[in-house]
Amino acid sequence: MASSTSSSSESNDSSKVKDNKVETEKVSVISKPALVTPSLPEPSQSLHELYLRAKKLPPNHPKVKLLGGIFLIIVCASAGFLGGWVGNSGRNDATTIQKQQVVLENQGDLISNIASTVGQSVVSVDATQTTSAPTESMFGITTQPEQEESEGTGIILTSSGLIVTNRHVVPAGTTSVSVTLSNGTTYNNVKVVGRTSVDDSLDIAFLQIGNTNGQTLVPAQIGNSSNVKVGDTVIAIGNALGQYQNTVTSGIISGYGRSVQASDSTGTTTENLDDMFQTDAAINEGNSGGPLVNIDGQVIGINTAIAGNAQNIGFAIPINDVTGLIKSVEQSGKLEQPYLGVVYIPITSGVESQYNLSVSNGAYIPTNDQAGEQTVISGGPADQAGVQPGDIITSINGTAINQQNSLTSILDQQSVGSQVTLSIIRNGKHLSITVTLGTAPTG
Repeated sequence: MASSTSSSSESNDSSKVKDNKVETEKVSVISKPALVTPSLPEPSQSLHELYLRAKKLPPNHPKVKLLGGIFLIIVCASAGFLGGWVGNSGRNDATTIQKQQVVLENQGDLISNIASTVGQSVVSVDATQTTSAPTESMFGITTQPEQEESEGTGIILTSSGLIVTNRHVVPAGTTSVSVTLSNGTTYNNVKVVGRTSVDDSLDIAFLQIGNTNGQTLVPAQIGNSSNVKVGDTVIAIGNALGQYQNTVTSGIISGYGRSVQASDSTGTTTENLDDMFQTDAAINEGNSGGPLVNIDGQVIGINTAIAGNAQNIGFAIPINDVTGLIKSVEQSGKLEQPYLGVVYIPITSGVESQYNLSVSNGAYIPTNDQAGEQTVISGGPADQAGVQPGDIITSINGTAINQQNSLTSILDQQSVGSQVTLSIIRNGKHLSITVTLGTAPTG
């Protein structure tokens, strides 16, 4: 794991879409997709309220007789054209409308079939958390436990009941979890296998149904998010508003490699999300953890955040960022995430200019003074291998770090204990450093 940080000195407030709390829709609780304010490719990004706001860094005297003659020519030419056009316009319009109807009907049938097929692998997630709330009385201020409920969405990965969702759907402090299948079957014996650390830019958690009672679940088909292009048609499925199970919306991929800062409605908790897909498919509160699907019915993303101050701007985690973790959980029954131990800034044109860097892509490890914190964690894998603050990591095992492939996403496709080769630029010199990945702390 590597933590990503924003290069802005401002505090960017964005809201996570925590999925629908009972009675109060506190975005900060868990099931709503984080509200985000898209990040512009600028060094500084800031955001505002609502659960998943994203900060997106990303930013001219002819004579009267002559005029009359010209006018007549134009009118005549237009009239001659118009006569022919009028004669054919009715037939052309009818043909065009029929073709459009066929296209729309085919598209509707396709989306309907995908929704029916993938919907079997989508579950509604209900979670309960216990929190402590201060209460003032004549005896002073005391702390009383309170229970909060929230709803989100999950994706079935195995027939035995392994499920992936967002970390903010089942955060630390969750005391009970239940899931409901598309056919209405509810399982209450659900445990949290593991979740990524709150400092991790990958907002992921895994659940396991204890006993399926003999029912064989239908796993979702996992796609390859590296094949996704801007403009591709996608479908989002989820537990909208925590009430409308398996709600289906469609749209396109609007962008990729987005960096987002998300926070709850109170602004008390924030998280940086990297390497996100941007989509205009409607994503609502309660959709967190649900699938973003391509036209082949394959999951290519996990819906996580929405922009609170815009229309139809949602964000999803590319599924390739999670495939390594899925394999780890399937094989070991626990979440083991590879760990590098650095704090970095994804390089954009704005970051390149602000820090006077020599490259336009990569992961910049700022100095401790620039970041206001330790950027190469003492005793961590990177530190032990000789990585230093100020280094620029340009690739890992030959895979270039860019907007499509963030440092975090490349690392999360590795496994704990594996060796990776970092291509680094340090003071203008190109270096190659081999690092043995450790195990990331979990939340």
